[in-house]
Amino acid sequence: MNRAAQSNSQRRSSLKVADEVWVATALLHREHPDRDDFSVREIMDRVKRETADVRGSVHVHVIQHCVANRAPNPAGYRMLVETAYGRRRLYRPGDPQNPERRGRIVPDRKDLPVHYAELLDWYESTHRHSPLQTMPDPLLALRGSGRELWADEHADAYVARLREGWA
Repeated sequence: MNRAAQSNSQRRSSLKVADEVWVATALLHREHPDRDDFSVREIMDRVKRETADVRGSVHVHVIQHCVANRAPNPAGYRMLVETAYGRRRLYRPGDPQNPERRGRIVPDRKDLPVHYAELLDWYESTHRHSPLQTMPDPLLALRGSGRELWADEHADAYVARLREGWA
């Protein structure tokens, strides 16, 4: 085993799976500050870049165990939030979460290798307090649409006109 692979293997074995997922997602956020979220595949690929081999349970951690706004099954971590189907980002206080989840939001500093510890500092100083990107409610987004249809008449008169001739 070459030195880089051995170093990666040692890193993998020293991290909990949930912490691997958090680290990979944090690295993606830092590498792509213009992006709000990432696909499950992107997070999986980033874990693979950080470790010699991806443990089988990483995928279920990305899609379920670490996701704050999903029911705990069984893990209750709140490290990620599902922004859309198949999309995740790091959890921030104030994000929607399942009320049964009470687990960690970030890895414990003592559990992280020294070269990842600065990610916790970045999260606390930059990401954790950045404005939440809230998804607009699709029904509320329709407010005012179609107003040009009755712009020159009262809405009640418009509806009455449409109903003329109904049997």
